[in-house]
Amino acid sequence: MTTTTTPSAKATRNMLFLVLVASLGYFVDIYDLLVFSIVRISSLKDIGLTPEEITSKGQFIISIQMFGLLLGGIIWGIVGDKLGRIKVLFGSILLYSIANFANGLVHDVNTYAIVRFIAGLGLAGELGAGITLVSETLSKEKRGYGTMTVAVIGLFGATAAYMVAKFGWRNAYFVGGGLGVLLLLLRIGTFESGMFKNIEQSKVSKGNMLMLFTNWSRFKKYLYCILIGAPLWYVVGVLISFSDQFGIALGAKTIIKPGDGIFYSYIGIAVGDLFAGLLAQITRSRKLTMAVFLLLSLVSVYFYLSATGITPERFVWLSFFMGCTVGYWATFVTIASEQFGTNIRSTVTTTVPNFVRGSLIPITIAFNAFKANYGVITSGYIMMGILTLIALFSLSQLKETFGKDLDYVEIS
Repeated sequence: MTTTTTPSAKATRNMLFLVLVASLGYFVDIYDLLVFSIVRISSLKDIGLTPEEITSKGQFIISIQMFGLLLGGIIWGIVGDKLGRIKVLFGSILLYSIANFANGLVHDVNTYAIVRFIAGLGLAGELGAGITLVSETLSKEKRGYGTMTVAVIGLFGATAAYMVAKFGWRNAYFVGGGLGVLLLLLRIGTFESGMFKNIEQSKVSKGNMLMLFTNWSRFKKYLYCILIGAPLWYVVGVLISFSDQFGIALGAKTIIKPGDGIFYSYIGIAVGDLFAGLLAQITRSRKLTMAVFLLLSLVSVYFYLSATGITPERFVWLSFFMGCTVGYWATFVTIASEQFGTNIRSTVTTTVPNFVRGSLIPITIAFNAFKANYGVITSGYIMMGILTLIALFSLSQLKETFGKDLDYVEIS
């Protein structure tokens, strides 16, 4: 007796496989994106830097990596709209896998920075292409579950990086490169977005980033999509990544380890993303979900910055709490993806999260400027307050997109 697979069952299986591959891609993406923050102190100390240089050169290297993400976001976004989402998934992971292997061999700051820049270029394409592909393939009622799954599974890449880093910072980079190669092989079975195929041969302008700047209404919408995500990266990129400095300012008697904070905050972000996704599906509103989480993140940062005499144990719980409250990454990226037409959707969905990551550069500059006048703790409050107010205003200017039909194009 033989069994046959119905077309609908095969389509469902293909969609589940697509979500799984996109999720694992984001897992490797997050692993590589955060491994430097986790091994920053040990790796820079190992190549001969002083404690003072570890902070300054660490900020320099992470800024270079973020610049790579910013530039790569533009490149891969355009490629995704012009040549297809699948080509981005293959090209981006190949590039950052090679960079990971190279990173395990560096012995000086300049080489370290160059390799992190290349890694940033590669990393930039992963999330945007994956979210775009999932959003365009799943039904409008269920795509929120798909993007939520991508984020929840993907964010555990941070926990994997934390665990692997215990076996040495060079080994952490080598493992990251190996994971990328394995994922590259797994992706051979993925398929292209039907919406992209519908416009692939048409004469409509595709991947034209200038379309985002030549129309004032479209530009504002694009800018607002970026600004609503800035508080999240400030929490991770400054408050937690440089928690050793905040620990000193708070009078900690024991050294606060940023790697511990990254590990537990990303567990929190995964939990937060799960609840944010479910809340958006229940309320049928991504805007309401974002607003709730933005306000909760203010509360969590207050508890962190007021934790005088903070201990490593308390820091772990606060990192987890802050992670939960900024766990709106999938919701934020999905909002951006749903705001624009198929012909520039990949460009938007890829550049927006990378511009948010790249915003760490001006955020760090502004934070350091405030710190010079007001100290570490007060500057922490000021920056979080400013970024949250900007994010809430930007959110108020965007239209609700839950359940929106995405099969349309933008006209230049």
